[in-house]
Amino acid sequence: MATRAPRSYHHGNLRAALLERAEGTLRTGGAGRLSLRELARDNGVSHAAPRRHFADKQALLDALAHEGFERLGRELAAASAQAEPAFEARLAAIAHAYVRFATRHAALLELMFAAKHRPGADEGLAAAAERAFAAPRELIADGQATGAVVGGDPERVMLVALAGLQGLVSMANAGMIEEAALDGLVTDAVDHVMLGLRPR
Repeated sequence: MATRAPRSYHHGNLRAALLERAEGTLRTGGAGRLSLRELARDNGVSHAAPRRHFADKQALLDALAHEGFERLGRELAAASAQAEPAFEARLAAIAHAYVRFATRHAALLELMFAAKHRPGADEGLAAAAERAFAAPRELIADGQATGAVVGGDPERVMLVALAGLQGLVSMANAGMIEEAALDGLVTDAVDHVMLGLRPR
């Protein structure tokens, strides 16, 4: 039986298709399983076609991380915008949105943070990471302006507030917390964070 030859490059949105397929491979097999040649085959294009968008595998990984930060930023901003205007409500919305993203896209999140700190990482990646956390950073600054949150560098206050959530994420992704219990634990964490954020 004759085999079908790969189609030549023609995708109008090949880059997005490659990233989508790459994220699926990342989720199921890890970064070590990613291959530009395999992605080309899976998308039905010539093995050279992906290199029009990604010079090599590292460029693909960096693009995945960049897209991950952009998506995280959109989800956190949407959660904050859709919540009730009170500080506590916005904090809870952002916390739940972050934990949802971080547990549903565990492999991607790991890649995102690793890529951000990789020596020689592209400046655009660092900028995307900065934008991703704009909503919680702005929330802390707003809380400080209204007297709901202790003073200090908003960046440092935000990092301390996120640290507890990241601990829950790590435990959940390691199978130490059942999915059914996670929302309640996030709510508890937000309550404790609020106690620490209130002015003395």
